[in-house]
Amino acid sequence: MLILTRKLGESITIGNEIKVTLLECQGKQVKLGIIAPKNIKVHREEIFEKIQEENQKASTVSKHDLIEIAQIWRKGVKKSTSEEMVSSKHLS
Repeated sequence: MLILTRKLGESITIGNEIKVTLLECQGKQVKLGIIAPKNIKVHREEIFEKIQEENQKASTVSKHDLIEIAQIWRKGVKKSTSEEMVSSKHLS
């Protein structure tokens, strides 16, 4: 971890496109100003962790969900097969 000391109004630059400026300091809190391209997402750490957690939940599938999906798929396959048989009888 790089540790830097900055005074009020001073900045640090990350790469060519990101600038972080110390805007205010009161007690144990500091206010930062961040300039970054729109394609770079900037979040407070607790928000970022929540987003990661929600993404992880969304990407996992429970055993129960898989069984339900398989049952629905099987019903659809049986239905489409029987529909094909009926339509082929009408064509003959």
